[in-house]
Amino acid sequence: MDGDQMKRDAVIRAMQMAKRLWPKQVSKMLAQQLADLVEELRVSVVSGDVQLLGGKWYVTHTGLLRLARRRRCVGIHIESVPALSEPLMGRWVFKATVYKSRSCKGFVGYGDADPSNVSALVHGAEMRVSETRAVNRALRKAYGIGICSVEEIGALASAHASHAETRKLPQPANGNRSHGGPKVRDRLCQIIRQHQLDPNLVKSYATDFCGVKALRDATREQVENFVTHLADWAEKDRNALLCQLNSYPVQKEGAA
Repeated sequence: MDGDQMKRDAVIRAMQMAKRLWPKQVSKMLAQQLADLVEELRVSVVSGDVQLLGGKWYVTHTGLLRLARRRRCVGIHIESVPALSEPLMGRWVFKATVYKSRSCKGFVGYGDADPSNVSALVHGAEMRVSETRAVNRALRKAYGIGICSVEEIGALASAHASHAETRKLPQPANGNRSHGGPKVRDRLCQIIRQHQLDPNLVKSYATDFCGVKALRDATREQVENFVTHLADWAEKDRNALLCQLNSYPVQKEGAA
């Protein structure tokens, strides 16, 4: 049996199983999307590589790991990000680096989890959820997976709630915030989590924005102005902001 025939058979099997699992939900557009996923990534509906939720396809953690194994991924390194984690509050941020080959410099992904952005079923396991999200984002980046993972849904859904809360916060007047408002650092961490930004790239952008060699040299007013600017841009055009952030070289952990 040639390769093209095997792909066609795989697509047919995937369609049959999808229609059994999600009757009346698989539209013509979703069917074509699934066919593309099967042909390009060899995902398996039977093995649970993808899920259909809310009219959209999502890849699963298992599906990403199976893909990495097929593509001969040589390793995944995971570490916590203490500067953004608050263990006592159940808030964790992890960094995962995926190495596609021995010469690969690595593809980095960050994952965050706290009681507000995970299901009540996994409260108390936020650290594990954060690790999983970090790995999933790194794998999606490494292998060019455009669809979100199931494990990230909580973060995405909560972003809308967090966004609504952020809009209710008192806004700074002339770059100054009242003493009763949230701390600048807390608000910055909230923006990073809410919009899933790379904290190291944000730090590089902040240094450039404030016109200093090291962020610690910036004044409080400069940092407050940057945080306000970042929140506004992330809300209006996150894709443009990501392009701006990706123009900076990735800093090493702990760099000034």
